[in-house]
Amino acid sequence: MEKEILTKRHTRNKTKRFLVFLLLFVACSSSVFAQSKTISGVVTSAGEPLIGASIAEKGTTNGTITDIEGRFSIKVAPNATLQVSYLGYETRSIDVKDQTFLDIELQEAVNMLDEFVAIGYGVQQKKLITGATVQVKGDDIAKLNTVNALGALQSQTPGVNITKQSGKPGEGFKVTIRGLGTIGNSAPLYIIDGVPNGDIGMLNPSDIESVDVLKDAASAAIYGARAANGVILITTKQWKKGKASIQYDGYIGFQNLAKTATPLNAEQYLEILNEAGYDRQYFADRIPESILEGVDNGTFKGTNWLKEMTLENAPQMGHAVNVTSGGDISTFSFGFSYTSQEPVIGLEEPEIKQMYERYTLRLNSEHNIIRNGDRNILTFGETLTAGHTSSTGLGMGTGNLYWNDVRSALAGNPLLPVYDDETGDYHKPLEGLDYQSVNPIAQMDYLRSRVNSKNYSIRGSLYLIFEPIKNLKWRSTFGYAYNGGTSREYVPVHYLNSVTFEDLDKVTQSSWNGLQWSWDNTVSYDFKLGDHKFTALVGNSLERWGFGENLGGSNRGSEFNSFEFAYLNNVKTVASGTTTVTGSPWDDGGLVSFFGRVNYDYAGKYMASVTMRADGSSNFARGHRWGYFPSVSAGWNIHEENFFKENVNFMDQLKIRASWGENGNCNISRLAYLETIAIGGASNAAIYYFGEDKSQYAIGAYADRIANPDLTWETSRQTDIGLDTRFFQSRLGFSFDWYEKLTLGWLVQPTGLGIWGTAAPYINGGDIRNTGVEISLDWTDNVGDFSYSIKGNMSYNRNEVLSIDNDQGFINGTSNILTHNTTYLARAEVGQPLGFFHGYKTDGIFQNQEQVDAYIWTDPETGATQKIMPDAQPGDVIFKDLNNNGVIDDGDKTFIGDPHPDVTYGLSITLGYKGFDFAVTGYGVAGNQIAKSYRNNTNTTFDNYTTEILGRWHGEGTSNRLPAIDGSAINYGYVSDLYIEDGDYFRISNVTLGYDFTRLFKSKYISQLRLYASVQNLFTFTNYSGMDPEIGYGGGDDWTSGIDLGYYPGARTYMFGVNLKF
Repeated sequence: MEKEILTKRHTRNKTKRFLVFLLLFVACSSSVFAQSKTISGVVTSAGEPLIGASIAEKGTTNGTITDIEGRFSIKVAPNATLQVSYLGYETRSIDVKDQTFLDIELQEAVNMLDEFVAIGYGVQQKKLITGATVQVKGDDIAKLNTVNALGALQSQTPGVNITKQSGKPGEGFKVTIRGLGTIGNSAPLYIIDGVPNGDIGMLNPSDIESVDVLKDAASAAIYGARAANGVILITTKQWKKGKASIQYDGYIGFQNLAKTATPLNAEQYLEILNEAGYDRQYFADRIPESILEGVDNGTFKGTNWLKEMTLENAPQMGHAVNVTSGGDISTFSFGFSYTSQEPVIGLEEPEIKQMYERYTLRLNSEHNIIRNGDRNILTFGETLTAGHTSSTGLGMGTGNLYWNDVRSALAGNPLLPVYDDETGDYHKPLEGLDYQSVNPIAQMDYLRSRVNSKNYSIRGSLYLIFEPIKNLKWRSTFGYAYNGGTSREYVPVHYLNSVTFEDLDKVTQSSWNGLQWSWDNTVSYDFKLGDHKFTALVGNSLERWGFGENLGGSNRGSEFNSFEFAYLNNVKTVASGTTTVTGSPWDDGGLVSFFGRVNYDYAGKYMASVTMRADGSSNFARGHRWGYFPSVSAGWNIHEENFFKENVNFMDQLKIRASWGENGNCNISRLAYLETIAIGGASNAAIYYFGEDKSQYAIGAYADRIANPDLTWETSRQTDIGLDTRFFQSRLGFSFDWYEKLTLGWLVQPTGLGIWGTAAPYINGGDIRNTGVEISLDWTDNVGDFSYSIKGNMSYNRNEVLSIDNDQGFINGTSNILTHNTTYLARAEVGQPLGFFHGYKTDGIFQNQEQVDAYIWTDPETGATQKIMPDAQPGDVIFKDLNNNGVIDDGDKTFIGDPHPDVTYGLSITLGYKGFDFAVTGYGVAGNQIAKSYRNNTNTTFDNYTTEILGRWHGEGTSNRLPAIDGSAINYGYVSDLYIEDGDYFRISNVTLGYDFTRLFKSKYISQLRLYASVQNLFTFTNYSGMDPEIGYGGGDDWTSGIDLGYYPGARTYMFGVNLKF
């Protein structure tokens, strides 16, 4: 028996030795031949297996996923590092070393519901928010590579309508939150790092940590004074404790027009003019025969002036460096950026380079001066953002009627060549068509190209936080904002035609600067009583603005004739007829505010917030300076209830919330409530003539505006009901908001009656209602190494004027908008949307004389009949007699379009796979109209047309949409729906494909090396016939838009870039 046992032991020992030898052999073989080992393991969280978790060998494309029991097996290099990730959990990096089995536990990532968002004078957990807010992360802004950060928000912010004001480099955006509520300034209040600012155009998008939009009154009430149009809070990149981080983002790109318009060529132009009664002989008597011969034999196709202005492959580039570092005592965040962009419309060989440039510098830091254990008792910090922009050679007009090079190009006479073949200079006007044949390229060169404008901005804050006992904090913040700039322009001697010329060259120089400051002091205290949590805040704010001045002047007759010497001292003689100098102080003012807020929640289930703010503004007379703005909101996190947790396992969040509040608006000049006196000039009526022959005169003064000492705050009262939900481990999210926003006593200066002899006073002129809904939906998931996200949002808004407090019952916009001799286009009227298009309705085209004769009106009392349009001819527009009085008059004008969309929406799709990333974003609008007019004068036959005119009426049955060509103003001289088009569009705004090359190598210094290619403004789906349906121009009225008079269109941009992190 013993011998048998020994034999078995011996056998087992031999077996062990053999197995050890075999393992060593396999190990050596693996080392020699494959250099790999098999690692197995299990991935769990809180003891439960995680199915589909991603296991990847860092620096390679090698990877696998866990099975239904959370187990995995993978062959890796002996010194490999595994990266283990799972949606909703923190990613772990594990060095394999000599391990063969790994028991890996992942911790849940910070839930998005536990994220903090800015709420004004503080932050709050997202799940406890009771107002209507939306946050966009800085990474989601920077990756779109827009020059202006507002451009990146277009697809990501439901309820916020963002429209570019022009495609010209450096131009900004028009922003409206939850509909237009005022005839005055409708821009939201921008707060950058706690300091009020004008906008965020000076910021580089890569410097932004997050943007929070406060949409409802309850969220914005803490800023009551100027929050009637909503509040946008911008937080620049902050410090991170621990190891220093360096990031470089750079790109280069080139731009081309995404869409252009096609003017008539010379042959088409002559054909159209022939129909208007100007035959070939008419032109033969007035222009060189060689031009007409060139048209006839096909050697001269005519000049396409827009094509001559179009620049191909215009460069654009951006570079940004961000550095963060910090420890327990001090933390820093530093950023520097440079951006340049050249135009897609301009001169081929300008005297000075055409370019927009921007430099930005940012420094944020915080220093813990006194500490007690883990608590900071006294903390000092600062934020600083400095910017400089330069716009050189970009004086080309855009948008408007009289200073618009795009419009000049579209209306330019195609029979006129750009250059004179004999002299090589710009071609002079065609003899006999002098006034009608301005050379648009020469006009741009002489009048707009030699200009440089520079702007400087320094904005920031200094703050002190004192926490004597835990959770009791006093914070004092002093904010400042300096803005300044200079401008120089040189106009050489030139001759464009008999009315547009300069015998003396001209130099114009100006400068401006201004300073505003704010001082905020708040005391906050957080405390709990059992499950009852309170956060109380009281504060005071002081603001002053207007510390600055404007200086400007011009001289004619320079000593040195070039832009290089475009300064006021470059003049031969100083004389009253050639030298002008002006100067004025900035319109100053101030604001004093007191505010308080209490936030409450019970066990994270029931939330409430109460806010009160009182503001005193210097913009109103004594007795009317103070406004009081309360708000209240409440919410219920139903998912925190036990009955919900026990019965619903697919829903992670279900919150309902409601809010009510009031905000104020004081955006008028400081002395708007006073009667003003104006000093007359030689060209106005305030000239007093005397003497027997009235040959002598004196310049006097006159009443410029009637006073209104009762003028007071415009108030925005808003109610909001919302729902926030998340499903399936937060993969699916859905939010819904319904709101009603009432603007009461809007601040407006209506049109005065002619018999007054002076301008009307500013008044609290009426009430406006905006009602709408906002919906956002997102889905985020991954399948192994493949991750994807789909996000969409939609907003609907209905705007209606409820009352207008003036004698007329309406307010008209600016006249001479569509052409120089047409009436107003926009109007405010009870029962209609604010700023709607007001004009005549048309009913097709008269096809023959019988139809003209048959368009009659019958007197209901006498039975007598008369022609409604007795002077009309076949080919003319049929205007509708809506008031049924037998004539076409002002009473027939009605609603013909609304420039403000009913619906705005955005969409984004992102995909990721083993280091590759792909993203598509887009945005669009629906339910709005555009007023389009590309010709300067309704009765000027010689302005060119686009090829759209080829569809005009030129005989019975040829068209029922566009009228015949003639020299009268009967068709286009009236504001009518002839000018109106559908403005719906959807734009694919960005497509990006990138790859992170750190997947291919391992480095302890480089954490990201991503190369990417992207296209901006890839394609626009629209039925609009113009060059670009995204139009923010409103003809000089802030309360309207969508007027296309030759709008500088947006460019399509191709970019190649790198993101590098150390």
